Amino acid sequence: MLFMKNALLAVLVVTPLFGLLSTMVVESRMAFFSDALGHSAFTGMAIGALCGLAQPVGAAVLFSVVIALLFTLVRQKTHMASDTAISVFSSAAVALGIFLSTLGGQSFTKFNNLLIGDILSVAPGEIGLLALILLGLLVLWITSFNQMMLSSVHQALADSRGIRVVWKNFLFTAAIAVVVTITMTWVGLLVINALLVLPGAAARNVARNLPQYHLVSVLGGVVCGIGGLIVSYYLGTSTGASITLLLALWFFLTLLLKRTR
Repeated sequence: MLFMKNALLAVLVVTPLFGLLSTMVVESRMAFFSDALGHSAFTGMAIGALCGLAQPVGAAVLFSVVIALLFTLVRQKTHMASDTAISVFSSAAVALGIFLSTLGGQSFTKFNNLLIGDILSVAPGEIGLLALILLGLLVLWITSFNQMMLSSVHQALADSRGIRVVWKNFLFTAAIAVVVTITMTWVGLLVINALLVLPGAAARNVARNLPQYHLVSVLGGVVCGIGGLIVSYYLGTSTGASITLLLALWFFLTLLLKRTR
């Protein structure tokens, strides 16, 4: 049962990460940005595998952070709409990933596990790494959340207040890039975007202020994460998909609560 203990620890670290990031993703209207980063991470994996790396995750993280930086710069310098920029980067990244992974007639099947994910394969060292990332994200949230929120809502006003908008936006997108890349092998690319949207979207339905917003998002993510792990254990289903379904049910429940107020 050691693998289940590791999986539970992973859920307890991953879900707060997604819960915190979700609030900014929802407020910044970047709901599909994680998809673009997931595709970028997949391309980074393909590049790492092509270079013969035994652990291509490092290459995937680096490539995703570079894409996050380019996305931030393009969005800032061209004033392109977020959904347009996300679509451009997402389509280009997934095309490049498929191109590299099938280069020379190679089979794409070796990357199939990235689509569904397997949280039971998580190693203790990876959990420790994610715990450090969670700690770093908490520090970033405590010191910079108000500035990042203002930068996402009204960039001109943020500039007038002396906030380095490009730098703050890059920190935010880089945080998403690292979290998405490291967790995609456990959660799966097909559902990872939902984990970055549903906690914050549900919390927004019932929260009355920012502290409640963050708390409900994190707690909702943690409870649904543990519930999804239990469901997947007893029914033999994908953990990522099970967590996502519970988060979707939680979202619709909060929507009903909002309507009855």
